[in-house]
Amino acid sequence: QVQLVESGGGLVQAGGSLRLSCAASGRTFSSYHMNWFRQAPGKEREFVAAITWTGKVIKTADSVKGRFTISKDGAKNTVNLQMNNLKPEDAAVYYCAAGYPIPRYWGKGTQVTVSS
Repeated sequence: QVQLVESGGGLVQAGGSLRLSCAASGRTFSSYHMNWFRQAPGKEREFVAAITWTGKVIKTADSVKGRFTISKDGAKNTVNLQMNNLKPEDAAVYYCAAGYPIPRYWGKGTQVTVSS
């Protein structure tokens, strides 16, 4: 069993930055590839980025490539998402998920709001 808790969301102006973190617990966490997804109101959940359990980036969505960076801190059992140059269309609830390509465990999400 893996438990995931996201943090770091909030309100930011367009062009600003936020850093999301996902704190993971559970003795098998280190063996999972990790992901960030997002879901905006009225839209389907969208893949953002994925990283291997060793910290190698698997994939980043084209919509955020060059602006968002996924990373993993094995010592702290966290997966981070650095988001720069945020746009209004990045506003969504951001979810951390364990397991790739099919996530097995999900966090409850953290809200990101971007004002124009």
